[in-house]
Amino acid sequence: MKNEEAGTFSRILAARVLQEAVLMPVGRGLRGRHLNEGGPPTVTSARVHLLAETLAWPTGNPQTPGVMRFAVLGSGSKGNSAVVECGGTRLLIDAGLSAKQLKLRLGLLGIDPDSLAGILLTHEHGDHVRGLNIFLKQHPLPVFATGQTAQVVRQAGLEGATWKTFETSQEVIIDEVVVKSFSIQHDAVDPVGYVIGHAARRFGFVSDVGHVTRSMTHSLSGLHGLFVEANYDAELLEADTKRPWSIKQRISSRHGHLSNEQVAELLCEIAHPQLGRVVLGHLSSDCNTPELILGRLRACLAAEGHGHVALHCACQDEPSAWFEM
Repeated sequence: MKNEEAGTFSRILAARVLQEAVLMPVGRGLRGRHLNEGGPPTVTSARVHLLAETLAWPTGNPQTPGVMRFAVLGSGSKGNSAVVECGGTRLLIDAGLSAKQLKLRLGLLGIDPDSLAGILLTHEHGDHVRGLNIFLKQHPLPVFATGQTAQVVRQAGLEGATWKTFETSQEVIIDEVVVKSFSIQHDAVDPVGYVIGHAARRFGFVSDVGHVTRSMTHSLSGLHGLFVEANYDAELLEADTKRPWSIKQRISSRHGHLSNEQVAELLCEIAHPQLGRVVLGHLSSDCNTPELILGRLRACLAAEGHGHVALHCACQDEPSAWFEM
């Protein structure tokens, strides 16, 4: 998973991770526990060696004004989370991995969970909030969400959280970072995407969404970096024999998930000379491949004169490297 644009390796991080993992047998998780097959994704000890060697720090200093970076802790149907850092302010976006995996993957990126300024929630589905309860007990952080999303998560059993609720499209200032939400279409109570940044840099984050609206396109204009889901290839979904027709209809509906073609149309509309990086997430393991979506987007962007945009696919089972904007 080495990133072709990665900076120098973090030797200190590698040494710290290897101290924990070097004596553990392959097939076990950290602390020597057997992996839970079919359960939430885990980073195995064998992968820790590789991650410690390949997760690299970008050359810029994230605490320098104007410098911004983000990383994806995991993305897929088994759990979603990402972290963004802007001028020294760190924000977690969603907490769909287990608390253990959130802490482990943050650590691999050099992030102390207690250094986070808060957690942004996109919506209340389990693969976006699964680890929230335990994680907050260990690291009490403010949680930012719409009022309706907060209410549903509280009713599901989350206790003791410090909620910072907002209305969709309202700007929220966290330290010196501006966070603005926008409404998206998905089968949740009040799902949102985010634009995060300051005067010099803007990063867009769109997870589960079934249809690209004009307001969504407008919100994502003028970005320097973007995370967006690319869930399925239409032909592969249609040919899939594992899913019943009703599930296929739900996935491809206006309140389901984005297809490769929908993502291509969106990117070709919002791409501009300053859009440097797009990371694709929530790829279906059965109905999509990195080769399909990357090939489609490279062709589309090149035809529009935007071949400079760097494209990456996030994965489920391990964190990405840092992406700098």
